[in-house]
Amino acid sequence: MPSKLDQPTVDQGRRRFLKTTGIGAGVALAATVLPRLAQADDLPHLAVTDPTAAALGYTEDTNTVDAKKFPTHKPTQDCANCKFFTAGSGEYGPCQLFPGKSVHAKGWCSAHADKA
Repeated sequence: MPSKLDQPTVDQGRRRFLKTTGIGAGVALAATVLPRLAQADDLPHLAVTDPTAAALGYTEDTNTVDAKKFPTHKPTQDCANCKFFTAGSGEYGPCQLFPGKSVHAKGWCSAHADKA
């Protein structure tokens, strides 16, 4: 006859269920989040000829902005210090104003807004 120690209790079954569910949820989350992070580097670069980019006066070099056309531009403004630029570091990164495209960190557009 098996002893009481050989039989799983309800608590052990509950623990096993919670462990399995937690591991499964972690794997599912990693499978959906990690590919998105990898895709951020694969975004195509925004062309200055893009209609939205042209409308906002986007340039890949803040030093080439036409001061007569954009009198509010300051040489210290660039995409890297704009609140719409969502990349941490690197030459190019995603911008909330241009979904699906990456902008140059040293670029500029007329929608520039300093990070708070």
